[in-house]
Amino acid sequence: MWLLILSFATSVILTGFVIRYQHLHNHVSGDHDFDGPQKFHTTITPRIGGVAIWISIAIATLYQWIVNPTLGTLLVLILVASLPVFIAGIAEDLTKRVGVKMRLLAGFIAGLLFLWLFDITTMRFGFGVLDMWLNHPWFVVLFLAFGVTGLSNAYNIIDGFNGLASMVAIITCLAIAYVAFKVSDPLILHLAFILIGAIAGFFLWNYPRGLIFLGDGGAYLIGFVIAVLSIALVARNPSVSPWFAIMVNAYPIFETLFTIWRRSVHQGKNPGLPDGAHFHSLIYRRIMRWAHPGDQSYWANAKTSPYLWVLSSLGVIPALLWWNSTPVLMASAVIFVILYNLTYRQIVTFRTPNWLGRPPPPQIDKPTFVFKLNPAIYRDWE
Repeated sequence: MWLLILSFATSVILTGFVIRYQHLHNHVSGDHDFDGPQKFHTTITPRIGGVAIWISIAIATLYQWIVNPTLGTLLVLILVASLPVFIAGIAEDLTKRVGVKMRLLAGFIAGLLFLWLFDITTMRFGFGVLDMWLNHPWFVVLFLAFGVTGLSNAYNIIDGFNGLASMVAIITCLAIAYVAFKVSDPLILHLAFILIGAIAGFFLWNYPRGLIFLGDGGAYLIGFVIAVLSIALVARNPSVSPWFAIMVNAYPIFETLFTIWRRSVHQGKNPGLPDGAHFHSLIYRRIMRWAHPGDQSYWANAKTSPYLWVLSSLGVIPALLWWNSTPVLMASAVIFVILYNLTYRQIVTFRTPNWLGRPPPPQIDKPTFVFKLNPAIYRDWE
């Protein structure tokens, strides 16, 4: 608990300093792009919240190293392993010149470094054929390194609205901390609480007003650490189902896989390009903007995130309840995918379910006339 309090207090203070003195660094750290498909802010906002989170984790880790050198050393190794992906993300935040391929490569290197430092060369999955391949150490390392890369990038993908990625991460870490407590794994428990505190300190400034953004550095860092927590928890504790790691991260994982399929197969486009058709973007455009027409305040942005917190919980709750049952978690994964697809299809075809707060559709007799009056409405109905 002291680690959580320390990382939280440090994060609150550091993030506050970044915001207070943004006039000194906004020309470098600020997000000046208001026109991208995933851009919903209207003022220049610093996007280096990840710096405060990383420093908060480092300070809490240093404290743990002083109190318990054995456990603290392991936390230091994880912090060192995060450097490639964190540095690549921060470089993109500051220069806007680090492409997605370089960030993915940095995530892969960080994953390999973590697996090497912790000597993780075995893993199980619950599928006979895949488990046979997982008997080969080289395949395990490549498979898990790709997994770390994917989850790091997944948090960058879902980081689209105030409080979205940060609260999803907190919910996920709480579930991981609970299971780590059940199986008596102090390393995972301590790191989970450190990350919760660091993210919560940032969250107070980010939600609901969006005074600061995670940026690529923060999103990739959070995704990497949660990937490390998920993999290490399963690798170190045979009683934990490998599908726990999948279900506790079901929303970011499937959002990423669905985005790749939708853009590369369905649309024939580069999946690495910015995209305005993510689930959170549809919630905003098809629900929040209809419910609050003309509202350009931060509330329209902030009210979008709770929808996705609930969606994320649909994966986390089964993982929390049946963390040691592979068959139940596999069935839960199938149900999650079906619910995700059905809900997405209904929203994108203007048949939003009533439980999501569907507003009455506008009466449109002449689309061209509506276009002249309100281009935004016409674009949504195309």
